[in-house]
Amino acid sequence: MRRPGRGADRFSLAQVVLAGVPRRRSMRSTGVVADIRNCEQCGISFVPRREHARFCGVRCRVAWNREHAGDLKAGASALQWAITEMSDTTDRLPRARAWDRPRAFALIGEAVWWVTIVDATLVRHHAEAYDAAIAGQAPAQRELVEETLAGLRFVRNQIGGKADIDEFIDPGEAGQGAGGRWITGWRWRPVPEPGLASLPRRGQMWEMTRYQAYQARLAAHTIGEVFGPAAAFLRLAAAYAYPITGASAPAGR
Repeated sequence: MRRPGRGADRFSLAQVVLAGVPRRRSMRSTGVVADIRNCEQCGISFVPRREHARFCGVRCRVAWNREHAGDLKAGASALQWAITEMSDTTDRLPRARAWDRPRAFALIGEAVWWVTIVDATLVRHHAEAYDAAIAGQAPAQRELVEETLAGLRFVRNQIGGKADIDEFIDPGEAGQGAGGRWITGWRWRPVPEPGLASLPRRGQMWEMTRYQAYQARLAAHTIGEVFGPAAAFLRLAAAYAYPITGASAPAGR
């Protein structure tokens, strides 16, 4: 199992999002390795604070949004589609029984995929709405949401490479309590630190932060404890995005 899903066409948005991330390059003249990008508005080089950052600052982001209002509306349609797919997948988790483990692992992997695709789409294309949704959370809830999503990004990166989703899941003993009947009772396993030597310095920092978030917010927690709050927050952030783009919000779930 290398990528979850019900068909290759289900992941076309993922390919678009990942293909759209600006290429990174290393700067070694000072002996410090840093990822730098060119701002999509003014062209100046900057060090990104977020994985999918596109602009050097707020002014450039606002200016780009004003100039590309049509693009934002088209992006809202893609976001609405992705939200629907994510909701469909995460809504199936509480109804999935644990007796068919291959199918259960595939469903969990698909949920990881769609949650992180929606998260990346919001951060990259609807940063203002994402920030507004984050700011509206109480501090403890904000930390929980941010670290949970970071932990799921770590899983996505691993299963997108050489790892299988079942390496991250502990189903427990068959028939033992709720975890034996429903996959939402299964738990995430603690995992060893990943090898990061092939990544640039900032890439190593990002991936280690994701790994630490995984250990703190996913490991030893149940599937249900992780996906429920993550999906609820992303639906909230998407709702913030629709007034900005002028699109209609999807029906609630």
